Amino acid sequence: MPSPFADRQPSIADNLRIRTPQKEAFEEIEAFATEGEREAGIVLPVGCGKSGTITLAPFAFGSERTLVVAPNVAIARQLAADFDPASPDMFYQKCDVLRGPPWPEPVEIRGRTSNRADLDEAHVVITNIQQLQGADNRWLQDLPPDYFDLILFDEGHHTVAQSWNTLKAAFPHARILNFSATPLRSDGQLMSGRIIYSYPVVRAIREGYVKRLKAVVLNPRTLRYVRQEDGVEVDVSLEEVRRLGETDAEFRRGIVTSQETLTTIVDASIRELQRLRRESGNPYLKIIASVLNFTHCSQVVEAYRARGLRADYVHSREDAAANERVMGRLQANGIDVIVQVRKLGEGFDHPLLAVAAVFSLFANLSPFVQFVGRIMRVVEQGAPDAPVNRGVVVFHAGANIASRWTDFQVYTEADRDYFDQLLPVEGLDFGRGDEIEIEPAPRDFPDQVDVRAQGGIDLQEIPLIRDNPEALDLLRQLHAQGYSTEQITEASAELEAVPTTRARERQAMRQSLDMRIRTEVGRILGARGLSHDGKELDRRHLGKTNFRILKGALDRQANATAGRGTGQRSEFSRQQLEAIEADFDAIVARAIAEVIGA
Repeated sequence: MPSPFADRQPSIADNLRIRTPQKEAFEEIEAFATEGEREAGIVLPVGCGKSGTITLAPFAFGSERTLVVAPNVAIARQLAADFDPASPDMFYQKCDVLRGPPWPEPVEIRGRTSNRADLDEAHVVITNIQQLQGADNRWLQDLPPDYFDLILFDEGHHTVAQSWNTLKAAFPHARILNFSATPLRSDGQLMSGRIIYSYPVVRAIREGYVKRLKAVVLNPRTLRYVRQEDGVEVDVSLEEVRRLGETDAEFRRGIVTSQETLTTIVDASIRELQRLRRESGNPYLKIIASVLNFTHCSQVVEAYRARGLRADYVHSREDAAANERVMGRLQANGIDVIVQVRKLGEGFDHPLLAVAAVFSLFANLSPFVQFVGRIMRVVEQGAPDAPVNRGVVVFHAGANIASRWTDFQVYTEADRDYFDQLLPVEGLDFGRGDEIEIEPAPRDFPDQVDVRAQGGIDLQEIPLIRDNPEALDLLRQLHAQGYSTEQITEASAELEAVPTTRARERQAMRQSLDMRIRTEVGRILGARGLSHDGKELDRRHLGKTNFRILKGALDRQANATAGRGTGQRSEFSRQQLEAIEADFDAIVARAIAEVIGA
């Protein structure tokens, strides 16, 4: 069967609709196709045309049949649309790569909707890795080892995983290209294959493919924390505070999850969102927040709602329908803040996300780059100076994010400089005694941190200025006049708290109560090995699931604590909600006794 990948000449080099990184990457892929190596990697930042480059790659090899593999269903569907002649987003037609048919024939492996005959007639097969997993996988068993001559992995940093290696071994004659925005997995392992092309983030910003970013570091003048040992509070030295921030994960986790720190990150991110909306004239710019876990997710959502923002969350604990409803509201601009626990990762595309609020911790650079990538897509293409093409990353110096980067060496020099400026390893000043106030801690550090209070929060902005000679010259002039870096950075704006109302706080508390009850129900059932949809607790044979029965008991106990009946939760006062919060452990115990017994 003749293949358009081998028989047709795509319009790439002189095509104004093909982006610079796509053209340059294709040149390197063509050179690689003539060499003897089997596997190589391409690194393209978010928004630089990675999907389009994937559709071009088979032409470089003159491929007879290409397999395109994505890490999840969402990305697989996007890639299928790029190849689909019936889709208005088909890359070959949208970008004038091919002038009319014959197009490469695509097919998507999705459950049992496709069969072997469909694959035999296709020039490109698109799927997600889950469709090709398992020792008895019908595709891996039935397809001969020379069935594909080219395999393209999207988000190729996943390819060091065993399931991806099994797929490579099933088709040993196929050449392999890995495409990714980052060459590292979240566990720090390097993407397979020699990286033959990497497009620096700095160039992407300059040419208007991604947003220009800055970091806002919340650097406290005073930080009060305590570790309790038998109720005795012990002071530690300032040097020990510095060491704790660098070496003690529990310290960093305590900083990030403390109510005081949560409030400062929320307030700073809202101020930045308001500023970006005002300067760009776009009221639909949004915040994306990265949090630690489901409970933390509830805290952050409640904090934003209490300040009048429309906040919601997506989480793997929620069913697909619930998450899709939230995503629908996000796309329809019905949400100001979307909160997630590494749920909106690869393949998620919403250019109106403008502020990345970091409430979580990142062990190395790669997952952080993926999270920041969610705010990097530009709203206006090719307009690097447009106010709407600005993004802000907000994080707390106490989380000690910057010193965690150990994998700069795999990035280009330009990208290393970029991230070093965005998150400097040095310059977060914890060394002055009047800036940090320590309240008591034992020296053996056995327990988790309990942050009590902090004050005098500054907004320390870190603009990316190395590609701005005028700004650098001004800084040099200031240094020449004898001003230190500390003196220069002291001209920073005091963080003004975002006002809230007691009504909004009560409303947010009421909304978060249901989330907390649902979380507790899931925890109780999981601890006892009971499924949500099972009927073991339905002793009265009412046809109700374990989840409904246990949740009903918790709801009744919570209502009784508030002195209210069923259906009256909207009438709960702040004091009643606070009473439920204070008595929550006892509420849970009574509900368990009612439904499950001692």
